[in-house]
Amino acid sequence: MTYLGRLAVACLIYLTPSSLGASGLTPLTDRTDILGWEAVGRIDIGGRGYCTGVLVASDLVLTAAHCVYDKGTNRLHKAETFSFAAGYQDGTSIETRAVQHVVAHANYRAALGPITSNIRHDVALLKLATPISTFTAAPFAIHSGIAPGNSVSVVSYGKGRDDVMSWQKQCDVLARGAGLIAFNCDVTFGSSGAPVFVKEGNRARIVSLVSSGRNADGDIVAFGMDLPANIAHLKRALRVLPRHSDTRTGSTPLTQIRRITVGSDRKSTSAKFVKSGN
Repeated sequence: MTYLGRLAVACLIYLTPSSLGASGLTPLTDRTDILGWEAVGRIDIGGRGYCTGVLVASDLVLTAAHCVYDKGTNRLHKAETFSFAAGYQDGTSIETRAVQHVVAHANYRAALGPITSNIRHDVALLKLATPISTFTAAPFAIHSGIAPGNSVSVVSYGKGRDDVMSWQKQCDVLARGAGLIAFNCDVTFGSSGAPVFVKEGNRARIVSLVSSGRNADGDIVAFGMDLPANIAHLKRALRVLPRHSDTRTGSTPLTQIRRITVGSDRKSTSAKFVKSGN
């Protein structure tokens, strides 16, 4: 098994609606601190918790697929369940929008939890009911071609820092292969869907999303996916939707359980699932 494969089967937990300890994070506490990061925001899920999301177009928010499932109904949350608060900070945002459509990758199988095949496709798009002006929050472009050893950064929310965007200015790509990327970035519950950035010229670009993570013997490892093909798949799914409906994919929704199954496709352990505010 490759190094990345060995990492990906060890004690994975979905970092679903905000724990792992935080270090190396810079809280963006002042409104001026978030200049350039306005397109990152908090996705609130009808009082059930939240995830991190990021604008990739004026009306499209990218996040993790496991954030958009309702464990009680075994279906995607309805679009009206979500709201996106761009640049959210201490109860206020640059802009807040309702959501019109939700699509998750058709190859994502929610009931299986954070196995490697799910992490590869743990992506979803929220189409906003009305766009956010690019002058207010400029969407981020997607980057490909990241390699082990490259430096990246993460902007996220998380348990214990629910109302303040935090920026880890530098962490590293540990491994990449078969559609998976491993980072040594500091993530926690609520960080699901957080964009992983690489600097290209004067602008950051998104290389992956935070999907899952582990903390073993003090070593933090976060896992994400390659994005270009995944995003192309989601955009095709959006194009065929009726104008005023959300979507259902071929995914098997997450079941309503107190513990989630984690690990490899054939062998797994379990990790407790912590909701935001607990």
